[in-house]
Amino acid sequence: MKLVAIAIDDEPKALEVVQMHAAKVPFLELQASFIDAFEALPFLRQHKVDLIFLDIKMPDISGIEFAQILKNGPLVVFTTAYSEYAVQGFDLDAVDYLLKPFSLARFTKACNKALEMKNVRNNEVPEFIFLKTGYEEEKVYLKDILYVEAAGNYMTYVLKERKLMCRQNVPEALQSLPEQDFVRVHRSFIVGVQHVGKIARQQVWVNGVEIPVGASYEDSVGLIKEKLNG
Repeated sequence: MKLVAIAIDDEPKALEVVQMHAAKVPFLELQASFIDAFEALPFLRQHKVDLIFLDIKMPDISGIEFAQILKNGPLVVFTTAYSEYAVQGFDLDAVDYLLKPFSLARFTKACNKALEMKNVRNNEVPEFIFLKTGYEEEKVYLKDILYVEAAGNYMTYVLKERKLMCRQNVPEALQSLPEQDFVRVHRSFIVGVQHVGKIARQQVWVNGVEIPVGASYEDSVGLIKEKLNG
């Protein structure tokens, strides 16, 4: 699954940053960049675009105003140097809000969110995600993820035949995993529902490995049962 995107920003250097980051995200295809929002309109009419990286403070028309005229249009990730626009951005159901200067990791996180939202729009369940391991992005099939365990500032993805460590926290991991297939059962554990082979009140077993169910997550056991039966 690919994301087809364009970028709009009146600052050429800001567009260069988006172009540089986009070239490193395997599932993102940045097809065009514009310094004038109005010049992007003909392109949007003629091409299928999934996502717009959109600056907010621009001459003639702001990114907020531009997004408002794109009814049922592409997903939007706002890019701006002004944090005071964040609330307005999220009121427009933006995928994310990137505050300049933003890192590749933060950019990739926004792209992952956009890909997940595209799948939701299309009623599609993604088959894989990309995980950042060191300086590389590694493709991981969701069906291969048995469970995920938190360890400090890292998450360990336990797969069928190997493990991957990713600098990430639990909320970020949950954001990248489809909720119909993964359930958090403990402050440190997320399990792949289809790999749960045995269930108790305070434990579940995934591929023979016993995983605790936290006191605050006892409802997760019932949720897992529902998903397995449904």
